[in-house]
Amino acid sequence: MAQPSTMVPVAPVTEDTNRVQIVGADRLTLLKTDDSTTLQILAGSVRLKQGKTLFFCDSCVLNNSSNLFEAWNNVQIKDSDSINVFSKHLRYQIDKKLANLDGGVRLSDGKAQLTTSDLEYDLNTDIGIYRNGGRLVNKKTILTSKEGYYYAALKDVYFKNNVLLKDPGYEIKTDSLLYNTGTQTNRFIAKTIIKDSTGRTIETTDGFYSTSSGKAEFGQRPVIRDGATTIIGDRVAFDDSTGTSQAAGNVIIIDTTQGTTLLAGEVFRNNKKERFLATKKPLLIIEQERDSIYVTADTIYSGQLSDMDSTVSKRSKKDSLILQKDSTNRYLEAFHHVRIFSDSLQATCDSLFYSYKDSIYRLHTDPVIWSNGSQISGDTILLLTKNKKPDRLKVFENSLLVQQPEPGLYNQIGSIRMDGYFSNGEIDSVRALGEAKTIYYLQDEDSAYTGINESKSDLIDIYLSKKELDRIVLRSEITGTIWPIGQKNPAQMQLPNFRWLESRRPKSKAALLE
Repeated sequence: MAQPSTMVPVAPVTEDTNRVQIVGADRLTLLKTDDSTTLQILAGSVRLKQGKTLFFCDSCVLNNSSNLFEAWNNVQIKDSDSINVFSKHLRYQIDKKLANLDGGVRLSDGKAQLTTSDLEYDLNTDIGIYRNGGRLVNKKTILTSKEGYYYAALKDVYFKNNVLLKDPGYEIKTDSLLYNTGTQTNRFIAKTIIKDSTGRTIETTDGFYSTSSGKAEFGQRPVIRDGATTIIGDRVAFDDSTGTSQAAGNVIIIDTTQGTTLLAGEVFRNNKKERFLATKKPLLIIEQERDSIYVTADTIYSGQLSDMDSTVSKRSKKDSLILQKDSTNRYLEAFHHVRIFSDSLQATCDSLFYSYKDSIYRLHTDPVIWSNGSQISGDTILLLTKNKKPDRLKVFENSLLVQQPEPGLYNQIGSIRMDGYFSNGEIDSVRALGEAKTIYYLQDEDSAYTGINESKSDLIDIYLSKKELDRIVLRSEITGTIWPIGQKNPAQMQLPNFRWLESRRPKSKAALLE
């Protein structure tokens, strides 16, 4: 029989983590169900305590003998200083410290708020679990999923099944996501697609992204698509606050606007300044319909021409923005052990500068070019291109053209300056100017060698055909001698700066990576 009471005395609260103690209530009813069980029915501003955890509700039934209590309406669990859980109904296993809540469940940790239809919350481990859909709001970030595991001590939430994160700056879709409400950091452990407000998309299965700092790092070969640029690497890290990024391990960067593909061991990029630095065997492929150009070096660097122009700061802001968006406002530099390969032309040097504005490759420090069976060298070489194909050639100081018609025989033309002209991507004529000299072997109609022409002229024109010397025309102030083929040792017939550098010529695309 129930024994009503209209006034509940508040007993001194002692620290007992194994039992739930009554702190206060408006009404208390004791109901004895059998010899060993007495239910305590509380109503009105109910306050209970277990250890340091406080419980609030409108009404509850407490059964300490069976280690269970059940609460209804305005239920609140206050666990530690920051964790608060609210619901309409609670079933609590006292000995296990396990709470099962349902009806408009809300969990707040002072940073974010989680809402769900029902939640299992373990006060021993401070872990909350929902399995029927949940929604977490942290400032402007909203996360939803079918399942979730909330780790209160760490402020981590592990979202599973149909995970969707929406933020003014980006959106994330995945099947599994670990999110920290304190640092606003997302960690990815499954296939994930990230799309930010600029249209950039990231596909990854591993890594993290911090909303608060803008820093991110992805592993397991993520794919990043940023406008016309696609980046792939074993690991990619970036900092949106500075606009910088780093890709490492078998890096591939494809730029459809410039028509280039970059392969490297490591690439550093500045997206705001549109710069990149590639190291660890970088290879740049400049794509063409039939004969793409391959460039490799110890280091490859690219930036905006406007950054090199001191007059940019004097331009108006509008003019500067127009210039920065210009696809020709770019340059390329390569340093040390530079090698270039295409089917029609190969080259080596120690430093290279290419301007997208004038389409000129500037080769410095012992440059050599091979085309149509000819080796051309000098102190500096300018290779002018048109529609990405070789068009003209300018060689300055110690200019030398060499062909090898037979082993040990070398046709040679040397001068101060040379101008070369290309047809269908291959050099077909060269003009040697200033103290021009030539040594070339004469042949009869049966292609037998009959003599050696050693001559000088102010200007010499050379015409090439099918990778052979077709004819040589000496234009003015000509002096020279034709030696019978048997009177001269071919090894002694060499111009002062003669060098045969075939061993340096890149023979294939694969050779560039050796």
